[in-house]
Amino acid sequence: MKSRHITASVVCAALLMLAAGCGDGQGPTPTSSGPSRGVASTSPLGTPTAPTTDETPAPAPTTPLPLPPSSPSPPGTRDGDAQDALRRGDTGAAVRALQERLDRLGYWVGESDGTFGLLTEQAVYALQKAAGLRPDGVVGARTRAALDDGKRPDARSADGHLAEVDLGRQLLMIVDDGEVSRIFNTSTGTFEHYTYQGQTYLADTPRGRWTIDWQVDGWRDGPLGRLYRPKYFQEQGIAIHGYTSVPPYPASHGCVRVTLPAMDWLWTQDVLPRKTRVWVY
Repeated sequence: MKSRHITASVVCAALLMLAAGCGDGQGPTPTSSGPSRGVASTSPLGTPTAPTTDETPAPAPTTPLPLPPSSPSPPGTRDGDAQDALRRGDTGAAVRALQERLDRLGYWVGESDGTFGLLTEQAVYALQKAAGLRPDGVVGARTRAALDDGKRPDARSADGHLAEVDLGRQLLMIVDDGEVSRIFNTSTGTFEHYTYQGQTYLADTPRGRWTIDWQVDGWRDGPLGRLYRPKYFQEQGIAIHGYTSVPPYPASHGCVRVTLPAMDWLWTQDVLPRKTRVWVY
């Protein structure tokens, strides 16, 4: 009889864990005791986390998806008023030089092909955030100065291989022994309330030190949207995953978004294997 009670308790705990997430299905088994600093939880009392689904993940696409339009930016002073500013849609040697410089600084730009497309815009967003500029994705005088000065974000960790998620600047960084090797624009939880099936939820990305314990190599469908090749690092179903829209500001229900090509690169290069640490701050 005692063993049945224990089994029932374990099942109930597992079901509670699966009732959370970033609009997705099953979450990983937790390896962290929780956030290292006091913050509002993804599922505070009276604010349940979004329910999940057990739908079978869809296979990864065999052909590239169309690129989304340029993402809107928050209000502020634009850096691209000058006619010689570089922006999405531009091509040529100047764009290739920009891409090569971004790559040398660690901003993931994909292939340096001389075309200012989605990935170059994402890298420019990341540079502008690191430099404290308005992230409009346009390379004007201030962004060129930041590029020339070699502006890069600093890591907070000092040892080991891990991913750092800077919520304040909306950056995802790959760090090795205190050195930032790759930098991505990201979009995390809005920390706003939303309603799903008559209940209110909080869209937050929990601060803390976590570990990637579960992943899906393909698309995964959830009640709040599709997640591409997610790598789950938090027991409430929070993941680093690819998405078709990655604006330079918080826009998700709690997960850490990157572009589809960036997520492919993270998988192909085995940058974030299982057991990789993730520090969200």
